[in-house]
Formats: sequence, C-alpha cells, structure tokens
Amino acid sequence: MAGSWLLGPDTGGQGERPTAVLVAVRDDGAADSGPGSQTSLTELRRLAVTDGLTVADEVVQSRPNPDPATYVGSGKVDELAARAESAHADLVIADGELTPGQVRNLEERVGVRVVDRTALILDIFAEHARTSEGRVQVELAQIAYQLPRLRGGGRSMSRVGGGRTAGGAGMGVRGPGEMRLETQRRTLRQRATRLRRNASELARRRERTRSRRARNQVPSVSITGYTNAGKSALLNRLTGADAQVQDVLFATLDPTVRRISTDDVTYTVTDTVGFVRHLPHQLVDAFRSTLEEVTRSDLALHVVDASAPDALDQITTVHGVLHEIGARDVPELLVLNKIDVAPPEWVDALCRVHPDAIAVSARTGAGIDYLRAELARRVRLH
Repeated sequence: MAGSWLLGPDTGGQGERPTAVLVAVRDDGAADSGPGSQTSLTELRRLAVTDGLTVADEVVQSRPNPDPATYVGSGKVDELAARAESAHADLVIADGELTPGQVRNLEERVGVRVVDRTALILDIFAEHARTSEGRVQVELAQIAYQLPRLRGGGRSMSRVGGGRTAGGAGMGVRGPGEMRLETQRRTLRQRATRLRRNASELARRRERTRSRRARNQVPSVSITGYTNAGKSALLNRLTGADAQVQDVLFATLDPTVRRISTDDVTYTVTDTVGFVRHLPHQLVDAFRSTLEEVTRSDLALHVVDASAPDALDQITTVHGVLHEIGARDVPELLVLNKIDVAPPEWVDALCRVHPDAIAVSARTGAGIDYLRAELARRVRLH
C-alpha cells in the first residue's frame, strides 16, 4: 500500500491515495537560487507521486536558511496548517532533511504527519526493492534513519519496526504504544546487526561472481546515471534484456547483469540504481556493495536524460555520488538519451559542453549502433 511506512497501514480508504502537501524553503537572494530550486520541488512532487501519493498543494517559504525550530518559521507554519487542513492532507513532506525537533514542532502545529525528503525516498526504495539484497539494504537504511528520531511516546512510538521490506515485520508496523524507548532502540539495533550479517554474506556472493568474471577475463560495463534517465531501456536495447522500464523515479533498484557480444568482443553490462538530488547518506552506505559494481567495472556508461531541463545539474549530482563511492577513476562514457523527445538545441548544447558524449534514443534505436561500436572499441582497449 502506498505510503505504508510513512503513514501506517490504516491510512485512507480502499482505493484512495493519501494526500500530501509539499513544503520547501528557498533563498531567493542566493546566487544559485531560481530554476534549480523549483526543479528540486518539482522532483519532490514526482517522488511523492511515485510513492502513490496525491499532491494537493505546495507551500514555499523564502528565507536564507531553514528555521531551526519549525523549518519554515513560526508565521509560515500557520499558513501551512491552514492549507493542509483545506486540502484534507494526510501528511506534509518537506523538501529537505528535518531534525527530530523540527518534525515534532511541525506535527504539533500542523496536526498531521510530517516527513522529509529522505523518508520519502526510503519509502520508495522499500516499495521497489525486489531481491533479498535490495530488501536487506533498504531496511538497514530505514533503521539508520529511524534510530536517532525515536522519541518516547505519541506517533513515533507506533511506527517502530521494519517496513515494507520486512513483509510487515519491521518499521512501519504499529507496535504497543507503551513500549519503552530504550527497548525500541535495542530491538532496532539487534535487527540491524542481523541485517548487516545477511548483507555481508550477500556481498561475499556478489564478490565471488565478480571474481569469476575477472578470472574469465570478461570486461564489465556499468550503466549509471540519474534516476529515470532511461538506463534500463538502454540495457534492453543494447542486450535484448527484459529489465523493467517505467516512467517513474527509482523503477529499478536491483542490479541486472547481461552479457553482450559486439565485433568479436564479449563483455557484461550491469544496470545499477539511479541517483537523485540529496540522495540519503543512509542509502549510499546501505547500497555500497551494490554500487561497487560501478567501482569495479572497466567502464561507466553514464546515461543522461537529454530532455531534462536540468541535465547538467543531474550530471553533477551523479559525479558527486560516484566520487563518494570511490568510482572517480573509472573511465566514463557519457550517453545523451531520449534525443527523440529532447529539443535539438538542448542536445546541441549538451554536446558542446561534453563533446565526447554519444547521443542516442533507447526508445527508437537512434545512435545505438554507433554506441555499440564505441563500447566495443573501449572494451577492446581495456
């Protein structure tokens, strides 16, 4: 059920989508304010829709920094409360990471559940993880997020446990409200310890698979990029795979590995998890073993949505995460995807900034033959 970790399983009637109001703080006087700030809020709306929510309203507060007590400031909280009540909202989602104190103060003033961007992304990951490794990694990230936010009583006391990832036995399941705070923390820490053991075993299995490929001298290419850039569609076009393709954020979380042969060169292609602005550090840490597919690969195929107005910002975001996981030295081939729907002048501008990029359309097949030939050339050089 959409939003079950955020809201609990009892929210909304059958067939109803929970309603959300988005709230953001924007510094209109900053040098980097403007379209990028609006893009972040637009992306938050898409994340909410991906999680099965209906966005009823947006509230934006103009101030240099978030208010340490209420995120938006005491005056704006009243407006937020009125608009949430008018929209019959089930929750408020902040376009930033909230402190436990900010969450508590906002919930008291607004009267509905308040979550932040990180919690929303964790909920989406919990819904989309399919493999055992993906589920373990997501639940570890949920626990890492939840532990410092536990508080003794009220709403948080009823939301301790595992989440969608635990099949109903984890965070998101309503537990006894009288459970003592320290017992909650101990239970979550014990659960995290068990999950880390499972994750270590799964990581060892993945490492053995990598070692077999290395012994067989099979080069590897990892497809990386911003979420919804068309990575899975490109994998399908290149290899004839049947990876899931959806026009939503984070449709694919679990790596898909396929073998491809072009011009007498054989190599593997791996589709990895997409990135997003402000990707929660809990997820980067939890998915580190999966993201090592990129760090251990011979070539990173960086897919960019050429039709996105903020394509250059997305490239910067992906490079930041790749550097964080230790993949900065992996050779990169930039691929500008979706040229069938991107304005030609946008594609030309991106090619001027990145002259070595290859423009393709995974949907129509345009440029794919040239991309295959370039992949074969790069792999052969390796």
